[in-house]
Amino acid sequence: MSQPAVAVRSPGAGRSRRGRIAANLTGLAVFVVMAFPVYWMIISSIKPGRELFARTPQFIPTSPTLDNFSRAMNRDYFWDSVLNSVIVGLGAVAASMAIGFLAALAIARFRFYGRKAFVVMIIAAQMLPLNALVIPLFLLLSRAGLQNRLTGIIITYLALTLPLTIWLLRGFVAGIPAELEEAAMVDGCTRVGAFFRIILPLVAPGLVATSVFTFIQAWNEFLLANVLLTEPGQRTVSIWLYGFITNQGIDYAGLMAGSVLIALPVVIFFLILNRRIASGLVSGAVKG
Repeated sequence: MSQPAVAVRSPGAGRSRRGRIAANLTGLAVFVVMAFPVYWMIISSIKPGRELFARTPQFIPTSPTLDNFSRAMNRDYFWDSVLNSVIVGLGAVAASMAIGFLAALAIARFRFYGRKAFVVMIIAAQMLPLNALVIPLFLLLSRAGLQNRLTGIIITYLALTLPLTIWLLRGFVAGIPAELEEAAMVDGCTRVGAFFRIILPLVAPGLVATSVFTFIQAWNEFLLANVLLTEPGQRTVSIWLYGFITNQGIDYAGLMAGSVLIALPVVIFFLILNRRIASGLVSGAVKG
């Protein structure tokens, strides 16, 4: 009579399973640590004053209210600042994509003298501290008559985001085989026609991913906007949010509600374009 086969479990399988469990627990812990400030901001925005300033922190509001949002939205210059931020963000994205895409195309497709030096200069431009640029930018825009104007802040954000835009889009363009353009030109397309029919559709996910990062940077930037935009009607949302900090104290409930309101457009925009952003990042990592 034959004996039943007994499955032998290798020691390596147990170690691999324990390693996966440890990795998952570590990832969960990192997620909790990173998500807790966002959770605390959201629950603080719906807490009444007595719960917000209670000695014992309450992690779940017992009497949630929307009065903080109403007070924040009725605050002076809220809608003006939102409109200004939208104009500045979209303007910076449009200018950065138009100029950065053409520059990235030239770097990825053409060989010219000083090409490698230009790429190194792009990387070096990202190393400059923003604090060192505040005074020169203020003096430059003041002499040009662009201080307290949205045009001036758009040009400033364009200069700041353009190096990163060129660097990212260069990877996306380099990931497209040049043989596709050559085949299109053999079939009768001009270089311009091959650009619009081949390169532009294939690099579209990369343009979306890069534009989202540019928009977020322009939407959240505080230091330059606080220095260059001093008139209340010209300020962006980050400067409007700073208005909750006064000499009389800090309106924490209004500050948290305003932070949620400011974060919502970016989160919604990111969720809508989530798939294109993911595909753009993956396609940009193929070749650089």
